[in-house]
Amino acid sequence: MALPQAAALLAASLTLAAPCLPARADPAAPAPTGATGPATVVSPPKTAVMTAPGPEGAEALDVTLSPECRVPGSKLYTLARLGAVKLALTEKRPVRVLTVGSSSAGLGASATYPVKLETALERSLPDVDVVVESRGMQGEIASGAAERLRNMVAEIEPDLVIWQVGTHDALARVDAEDFANALDETVQWIKGHEIDVVLVTPVYTASLASDAYYISLVHKVQAVAAREGVPVVQRYEAMRYLSGQGQKGEGHLLGSQFRLNDLGLRCMAEHVTRAITLSLLQADAVVTGTTKAPAAVIVPPRDAAVKATVPPPPVLIAPGD
Repeated sequence: MALPQAAALLAASLTLAAPCLPARADPAAPAPTGATGPATVVSPPKTAVMTAPGPEGAEALDVTLSPECRVPGSKLYTLARLGAVKLALTEKRPVRVLTVGSSSAGLGASATYPVKLETALERSLPDVDVVVESRGMQGEIASGAAERLRNMVAEIEPDLVIWQVGTHDALARVDAEDFANALDETVQWIKGHEIDVVLVTPVYTASLASDAYYISLVHKVQAVAAREGVPVVQRYEAMRYLSGQGQKGEGHLLGSQFRLNDLGLRCMAEHVTRAITLSLLQADAVVTGTTKAPAAVIVPPRDAAVKATVPPPPVLIAPGD
């Protein structure tokens, strides 16, 4: 293996050993107004529009994120509906979240990720109790993790599974088709138990940006998410964007990669929360002939890419939607 590629793989595999830095406080989310009754309101902090650096016409940054974590939406997420989470909101019960994968292992800088995720979700879901269970599957590839993941799901009975997947498969050079098949089968099993899934793509390393195999695994995660209709957090694309905004020409390959990995871990809770919040705004299929219970109201956020003077009408969510 070429030396730069080996160094990049080493940096990715040692992400969990990065030192834990103090967490940046997220901006406080003001309580939305205008909703009445027992409705649940989903609304990220309201902030001003900020255009991404670059040529005129560049895509606007999502300024609901902390300044160092801001990424254009197209490089951050692909959205899909989250029916089980919506049902928990309409039933006014806690939303149970299971996070699995390398950054859920509770080591190094990743140790703060579950706490940050729970805090960020509760800020975006006012008056909702979010319970995050974090289970690491350190070093496990998708095919080997499937059975353990099923046992975790049976034990915790979550409404949502957030699965960071692909990095260890890349390090093990697992066949790309075998990886995709194992991932697809497990996602189908989780969905078959009426549990939502959010996938998170592998980490970005500069020396693997032109590695066809590594990129193919990133694309496999995206393809499975599209095929199964589940949201995906584009961790690879987001970290690549952030690396281009960082200290250019700074230091040695490994030192620079460790700094990027630490930033990626500190931002991931915000990125995952943003994808979940916007996915909750995805329209459901219309169901007729059912009795509607009191609706939960999800207020679309003022997205950074949309300059609107009047907020759009709220989306009503009721059981059976």
